[in-house]
Amino acid sequence: MLVFARGLNLVVLTLRIYPPWGGEPIALPINLRLRVKDGPSHIDLAESLLVETASWLPQRRFLCHCDGFYTALLDRDLPRTTLISRMRKDAIIFELPPKTKPKRGRQRVRGDLLPKPLQLAESVKNFKRVTTIERGRKRKRLVWSKPVIWYHVSKKPVRLVISRDPTGHEKDDFFVTTDLELKPAQVVGGFAGRWSIEDTFKNTKQLLGGQQPQTFKRQGPERAAALSFWLYSTVWLWYLQQRRLWRKLPRLPWYRQKATPSFADALAALRQQLWQERINGMFDSHIAFENIPKTVIAALSYAA
Repeated sequence: MLVFARGLNLVVLTLRIYPPWGGEPIALPINLRLRVKDGPSHIDLAESLLVETASWLPQRRFLCHCDGFYTALLDRDLPRTTLISRMRKDAIIFELPPKTKPKRGRQRVRGDLLPKPLQLAESVKNFKRVTTIERGRKRKRLVWSKPVIWYHVSKKPVRLVISRDPTGHEKDDFFVTTDLELKPAQVVGGFAGRWSIEDTFKNTKQLLGGQQPQTFKRQGPERAAALSFWLYSTVWLWYLQQRRLWRKLPRLPWYRQKATPSFADALAALRQQLWQERINGMFDSHIAFENIPKTVIAALSYAA
């Protein structure tokens, strides 16, 4: 699965993976573009990212989740890519055009006008109860879907999915997908996993210093951002291979219910590994890394 988001003037494409320890998925940046003044728009940059990524893997199909800003991509010809996004609750939607050809005039490109999604949700009586997987957790939802034409965004048929909280605590959500055969539970649960890219932005900026490089000219900003996101993916890929590390998390007195590792844990584990190699290589064997108290090393690795 792919995830789109904007960060300042960046358009970032991430690959969503589900870690072996369960819980919330991880979004690994794999491609990005920098939005510059008088240059291509965010939508054009997003399309170029998807086209380029699809060219790398010509045998693969892609499922891309993006926020409502990128709904304009619904009308683009994306190679082997299914798009899932939000639909405006006041969107103007229509029935699919009739299949029968009129006796006079051209074939209709849209059917009758439908109520707006918010009004439609109020009139629906036959919601279906499903179980979704949202950010690694099972949730009960009421869903209803219908193929429609969102004419002002795309002339192609799309599927509207309405999601409702059975408890009534949350407001109704409205989603749209270009795959008319996709199950509503997959649409709702898949879009909820889009939050993983927000964690990517936060960790890259706060823990890797992605906003600290003072580069403003030529290719400097794009290279600095690319390096930060590349480091984020590299740290996670290394940590995922260290089964002995993530199977035994550090016990923290203030967070005893902690059950899954975070990026801070992965970064601290990598620091300890690098320190061990450097210390053992610089000093004699009697001052080996193993002789340093583990509590000191653990505290320093998280504080560095």
